[in-house]
Amino acid sequence: MAQKVLVTGGGGYIGSHCVVELIEAGFCPVVIDNFSNAVRGEGDVPESLRRIEKILDTSIEFHELDLLDRPGLEKLFKQHSFSAVMHFAGLKAVGESVEQPLRYYQVNLTATMNLLEVMQTHGVHNLVFSSSATVYGDPQRLPIDEQHPVGGCTNPYGKTKYFIEEMIMDQCKAEKDWNSVLLRYFNPIGAHSSGLIGEDPQGIPNNLLPYVAQVAIGRRKHLNVFGNDYDTIDGTGVRDYIHVVDLAKGHIAALKKLKDNCGCKVYNLGTGTGYSVLQMVKAMEKASGIEVIPSSLPPKLLGQSKKKYHIHT
Repeated sequence: MAQKVLVTGGGGYIGSHCVVELIEAGFCPVVIDNFSNAVRGEGDVPESLRRIEKILDTSIEFHELDLLDRPGLEKLFKQHSFSAVMHFAGLKAVGESVEQPLRYYQVNLTATMNLLEVMQTHGVHNLVFSSSATVYGDPQRLPIDEQHPVGGCTNPYGKTKYFIEEMIMDQCKAEKDWNSVLLRYFNPIGAHSSGLIGEDPQGIPNNLLPYVAQVAIGRRKHLNVFGNDYDTIDGTGVRDYIHVVDLAKGHIAALKKLKDNCGCKVYNLGTGTGYSVLQMVKAMEKASGIEVIPSSLPPKLLGQSKKKYHIHT
């Protein structure tokens, strides 16, 4: 019988792509989500999961559940025998976390504490945690490896990821039968090859590629690019972008690593190659055939066109 894996936040961008890879790897995902960042589809099920069912010609067990609902979480664990948990659920907007720090600490930390305590009660001791490279703060050296110092976070969102990592590490030290893999990744982009699921956030996108896509299709009038004087090829910021399907496959590898009774392991997920904002925009223009920023505008002159393009990323 296929092993059951609980996927928290499985209706969202990264979680849904991991659900695809779980099913294709022979696991049985049970998905929970509270629709804070997932689109509600037919039958009060995330639209992403409905589409996955079509892609893979299968059915997916879903429960609308908030991790702050401790009794609801207890009930779910009594109904199922989970072999492991993949934890994606949480608030994740950097700017919003600066504006609402207490909300981020309340939701992200309390939710994870509930999850860990319920896992402990029900003997589920295998966890893959969706962390973030934000735990590294401002880089002290490049490229960033797993030995880079952590904790110098520059925003409350990053701090919640760091605090959660510390909780998990402490639990693994205290309980030797616990195994966890903490995955720190950089900037997920892209979509499933079917084109049926991808990143389509509610409200104004916080990430570059969905914003560019919305400009390309006319949903938004222009692209905002903050910063045009970095020491880079074209003056715009450079980041490490990883395809979301590669990221999802990394989570499956982490899940398999748990079987080795690995204790607590930390891995970065990235490509090791950086691309600038304008390089990413030009790649989108080439792929879509739609001009996002006029080709006649030299990159180094972007800063002189703030009235039209509100330089921002």
